[in-house]
Amino acid sequence: MDRDQIFKSSPDDPEALLKEFFDLNPNYSEEDQKKISSAWDLLLSKTRHIKRACGKVYYLHPLRVANILAINKLDADTIVAAILHPIHKFGVDTDQINTLFGPTVSNILVTTNKIISLPLNSKTLHQSEAIRRMLFAMCDDARIILLTLSDRLDRIRNIKSLTEEQQRALAESVIEIWAPLADRLGMQKEKNELEDLSLKYNNPKVYKQIQDIVSQSQEERAAYLDKAVQSIYKSTEKMGIHVTITSRAKHYYSIYQKMRKRNKEASELYDLLALRILCQTPAECYMLIGIVHGLWKPLDGRFKDYIAMPKANGYQSLHTTVMCEGKPLEIQIRTVDMHNMAEHGIASHWLYKKGTNHDLVEADKLDIFNKLQQFKEHSLTNEVVFNTLKNELLGDEIYVFTPKGDVKKLPMGATAIDFAYSIHSAIGEKIIAAKADGKIIPLSKELKNTQIIEVITNPQAHPTEAQLNLVKTSKAHQKIHSWLMANDPTFSEKLALAKESENESLNQGEKANERKVHKKRPKKNPDGENIVYKNYPVLVQGDRNVLYNLAQCCKPHYPNLIVGYVTRSKGISVHRADCLIYQRIPDKERKTVEVSWDKDEKNEED
Repeated sequence: MDRDQIFKSSPDDPEALLKEFFDLNPNYSEEDQKKISSAWDLLLSKTRHIKRACGKVYYLHPLRVANILAINKLDADTIVAAILHPIHKFGVDTDQINTLFGPTVSNILVTTNKIISLPLNSKTLHQSEAIRRMLFAMCDDARIILLTLSDRLDRIRNIKSLTEEQQRALAESVIEIWAPLADRLGMQKEKNELEDLSLKYNNPKVYKQIQDIVSQSQEERAAYLDKAVQSIYKSTEKMGIHVTITSRAKHYYSIYQKMRKRNKEASELYDLLALRILCQTPAECYMLIGIVHGLWKPLDGRFKDYIAMPKANGYQSLHTTVMCEGKPLEIQIRTVDMHNMAEHGIASHWLYKKGTNHDLVEADKLDIFNKLQQFKEHSLTNEVVFNTLKNELLGDEIYVFTPKGDVKKLPMGATAIDFAYSIHSAIGEKIIAAKADGKIIPLSKELKNTQIIEVITNPQAHPTEAQLNLVKTSKAHQKIHSWLMANDPTFSEKLALAKESENESLNQGEKANERKVHKKRPKKNPDGENIVYKNYPVLVQGDRNVLYNLAQCCKPHYPNLIVGYVTRSKGISVHRADCLIYQRIPDKERKTVEVSWDKDEKNEED
């Protein structure tokens, strides 16, 4: 898996390295090559004699990143940005880049560096703010995320040059963020490699075990696959269909996931092998599935049609698993164009020569970008809302149907409430029950692939806080939250109360002074005289040694009548007896305690 030797040229000969880069990627025009060469010269002028801590020359990593992008046929501006992505560390500012290479390269570099510069030796990449920056960067130019992904891929390919702490942090971030993102962008090849390398450094024992199992009996496996391939070729020739068939062992992380799901060792798994059949048209794909199912018996529930229902990342293919000579064999069937999309994903939209592939949809038409653009307009300061969006973007999706046969794409774990809101907000607001394939299901039940969902509504129904806690899609969460804020005073006041409790959390030093007397700022009465409130500590059920805080919503002071409310983690919250927020707390009687002013304790500030 290690890719240290991408280039055969000596690392100490940068001119030979660039020539080899162009030899490996010959499709750039003469003008493009000049631009790329200029970027290389600028990088060398700053880093030619610099070496990294591992002893390798500094400029090798940027060229390897550029090569990953060039293999994916990215345009010259992206290659230039890849070569120059560390240049800001050496005194070259944005204005200089803009002057030398134009605003596109400059804009890609500015945002890419914000993401790449996040430290590897911390949990920063797991925090919402970092992911928020990354996702919103994608809204402006997807090449930013392609460059960032390529940087992470090259780093984990050469992870041995990092410290152990950096290795762990990088491997964790790769499996949690970068591999799912590569999958969401349709970059299956990169996604598989990122997952395998992450497994290699996160769980080396399991990785070695799987590696050993896969490498065993290669001759026997080759003979088995060759026999299956020849059977397909023989049948397709009779039908007059020209196909190309490749065989492979599944990638290691996929095998690892099967081990976890089935609670089995790798040696106990049999469906570790797969065939891929490439043809010319979608019609041929469906003819081929008939041929394959005629040759071998298909396993029940293992046929998936991603041609009729493409994944959100644009992926299209037919998947089936058949019993071939007593062993499960997975077979994928797709056209050549579908295969190119599956291999390169969204990278296919930035081919070095415009118009090379007219069949591919524009990048901004992909589902993931539509979602990003939609949510870019909304404030995502609420962590729950943001995590809902993150899970929707990076998680798996399911397809369910309306009774009329319309397809709805939802994130894994979505409920009938999410489904209702995906149809229309008015339907979501009135849902009271749902049917899946004709049977009533709880609104809390997760929907499954290909179910036909029927929503039952009532004109008197409305969103509830319980529904807010059930939904998985950001649209449903946002709509329910907005309705509750506008129509349910209890909900809005509970949020205010929770925020108040959070804002009033004190450190240990401050807690020691919790019950000390605090003098209020003097207020003026109508006659212009200052009013000074006498402040006393509070007794909780007659006890002076109970942690409490004065609620900021009503700011009680002596001689107000007061009530106490038990909070989860902030002790007793003391309110005025006539406080509206206190009066609207649900089930407040169960958590109310007796409190009173402690007039017998001397005011320390008198």
